[in-house]
Amino acid sequence: MSKLLTILGPTASGKTELACHVALELDAEIISADSRQVYRGMDIGTGKDIEEYTINGKEVPYHLIDIKPAGYRYNIAEFQLDFREALQQIEAKSKVPILCGGSGMYIEAALEGSSFLGIPPNHELENELKTLGQDELHSTYLKCSEFVRSELNPLTDARKRRAIVIDHYIQSHPEWQPRTFETINYCIVGVDVDRELRRDKITKRLSHRLNHGMIEEAERLLQEGVTHEQLQFYGLEYKWLSRYILKEITKKELFEGLNTAIHQFSKRQMTWFRRMEKNGYQIHWVKADLPIEEKVQQAISVFKQF
Repeated sequence: MSKLLTILGPTASGKTELACHVALELDAEIISADSRQVYRGMDIGTGKDIEEYTINGKEVPYHLIDIKPAGYRYNIAEFQLDFREALQQIEAKSKVPILCGGSGMYIEAALEGSSFLGIPPNHELENELKTLGQDELHSTYLKCSEFVRSELNPLTDARKRRAIVIDHYIQSHPEWQPRTFETINYCIVGVDVDRELRRDKITKRLSHRLNHGMIEEAERLLQEGVTHEQLQFYGLEYKWLSRYILKEITKKELFEGLNTAIHQFSKRQMTWFRRMEKNGYQIHWVKADLPIEEKVQQAISVFKQF
């Protein structure tokens, strides 16, 4: 098993730019750890920034981008299998694999090597759990087995409900066994961006995207058969764009509401990364405002030393 370099960071931190420049230096290929960039035709809203994968005329190979049609509901179990397949493909070429993304859940799923694959959703139980108050939901979560609680943290109500559903399934299916994978030898570099700089970059980027095709992209997806329900399933940009197209909100409300939502999302990303550190993941942080050449050398140094 070759060494895996992981580059993570919150939205608008410049992690993709860093990963691409590092990949060029190391003759590496990038595996995306983004839950929405897997969809074709969803480019602006997901922030694919495909142009960043070409540096001075040289293209950086990437995986797990544009692999599913818009409207599909990709899940973390599929991601784990796709990630392992991409990893094997890169290793077969004796190239360096770089995992890059801002989804802490997907990054952990890739690095941990085990999951609750094969456990189906339980919509009836899920709906029952949604009627519980926060205290009662948390109390129910605490009754889950130690194994489930160690694998699924209670960071959000959705995670608690998923843990309870999984625990219920495991208790009623004693024959079930978690799927395990070969251990990965990895190191993690995180892009640390100052909160005010991050907020400024998020707002400017959102303004640019709204004025350069993001609304039109959502309208095109709807014309191609993606429903408003499917669009809203993808959250953040597409949820707010759907509401705007349905004339539920004004363009001013779209910008202000989405801007706030992305700031909150970015904050949750950093909370997740800090929790990863508390749980034993060593993240080597590089400052986002450093020159790209310096960030690249710091990341490569970490990779070569671990």
